[in-house]
Amino acid sequence: MRIEDALRLAAESDLDLVEVAPMARPPVCKLMDYGKFKYEAAQKAREARRNQTLTVMKEMKLRPKIDPHDYQTKKGHVERFLRAGDKVRVTIMFRGREQSRPELGFRLLQRLAEDVQELGFVEASPKQDGRNMIMVMAPHKKKAARVPTGRDDALADSTALTDSDVLADSDVLADSDMLTDSDVLADSTALADSTAGAISEDT
Repeated sequence: MRIEDALRLAAESDLDLVEVAPMARPPVCKLMDYGKFKYEAAQKAREARRNQTLTVMKEMKLRPKIDPHDYQTKKGHVERFLRAGDKVRVTIMFRGREQSRPELGFRLLQRLAEDVQELGFVEASPKQDGRNMIMVMAPHKKKAARVPTGRDDALADSTALTDSDVLADSDVLADSDMLTDSDVLADSTALADSTAGAISEDT
């Protein structure tokens, strides 16, 4: 279709002629409301940004021969980062002769991973990178617990039956169905009297 014909169709339909595939041969155009198209695209982009989770990468640096008190302090920071939902990159820095003992850093990273395993897991295993050894930890994904609403509580109260309610209903049913000996005797006496009266009238 010639571009003049496409422009005429767009004008007749009160729409815009938009080139959607400029690299195609021939280029592809579409009749649309361009203002509405831009608005819907912006809405989709805003919704996508709202649904995405922003993950922050924190970093913690340690030495292979770290002091016990310093280790507890560093571990506390790692726990705080994981509890906040952030990833943590733990770096062991080797200096001088420490570079010949990479197992010291590996054992330290293993110890740290075991100490905080309730809050996170090892996403990237320890890996030697020049003078450093790096391990990445990520927080556990927690499932959102369903919070009971007032409507659920009201429904539960309306449908729940206690043992006393069941026992009371059983007593009422039993009282309505149970006949005592005196009731049976009174009914028998009345039946006998009515039968005798009928016989005397016949004679």
